[in-house]
Amino acid sequence: MQFWMTLAVSLLMVGACSVNGQEAVLNDTCGACEITCASCKAEAIKESVRQNVKRKLFRTIELKTIKNEQRQKSSVKDLNNFPSLYQYPFNRARENKAYKLNVNSEQIPVYCHMVKAELEACGGGGWTLVMKIDGKKDTFHYDSKLWTNKNELNRLGGTLLDHHETKLPTYWSTPFSKICLAMKTSDSQVNSIVINQAANSLYALIADGAEKRFTKNLGRHTWKKLIGNQASLQINCNREGFNLKSPNYHSEARIGIISNQENDCASPDSRIGFGTGGYPNGHNTCGNVASAIHHPDNGGKDIRAMGYILVQ
Repeated sequence: MQFWMTLAVSLLMVGACSVNGQEAVLNDTCGACEITCASCKAEAIKESVRQNVKRKLFRTIELKTIKNEQRQKSSVKDLNNFPSLYQYPFNRARENKAYKLNVNSEQIPVYCHMVKAELEACGGGGWTLVMKIDGKKDTFHYDSKLWTNKNELNRLGGTLLDHHETKLPTYWSTPFSKICLAMKTSDSQVNSIVINQAANSLYALIADGAEKRFTKNLGRHTWKKLIGNQASLQINCNREGFNLKSPNYHSEARIGIISNQENDCASPDSRIGFGTGGYPNGHNTCGNVASAIHHPDNGGKDIRAMGYILVQ
């Protein structure tokens, strides 16, 4: 009988212990013999609170991630309903890349500049690419029909801000209130300037060949920023606008500035612009040309640039 009583007591004591003579339990979480309803339970409560906080934090991060992914998908899809970023709610797409836009009832991929990087002076907010011009080539010479027709050139080249020439349907189909002009020379980063000029399209401003002045001139120093420290212009004339042309095949530009050493615009021998031609070098179609013998302010130049035209 004594044997069975001793065995029963032993079984009841399995997993039990005492601290200072008080009833206690051996708890795996605490890893020691702890006073019941005291330190072990307090620690368990703290651990429970910590786990709840972690779960809520992870859930918050998960919900934000899902929400951002849905917003991005919505942004790309919604772009298909807009003919240009000029009409798009800019805060919903924040990446510089090609988006599909509705142009002339057709969805085409067009490079859209959404954030400030690279085109520093233009900033972000949604710029739609229109043209890319290689100043070493005659493709976009002042006399090229590409300035006066509605024929596109190299549509696939319009998906990146790179060195491949392109003319997109946005040239004749996209209204705007501002123009971003940018140039990259062989030894510089991309430099940019902004023209505040409203029009139904760039085609509407240029195709008829009539000279048109900017709403507000930028000034010769602003134009020189496109080239950088090497830029050179004569000090007079400084005519700015679209379809700039002079007698006797002197400097001309579809968009830009022409300058002269005489106090008139009869024979300009220097220029900075896009779609250029004429003396002193008719084969520089985008960049800076200045005749060394006609007193430009920074010496003779023949700087051919990669040019970018975007609108907003």
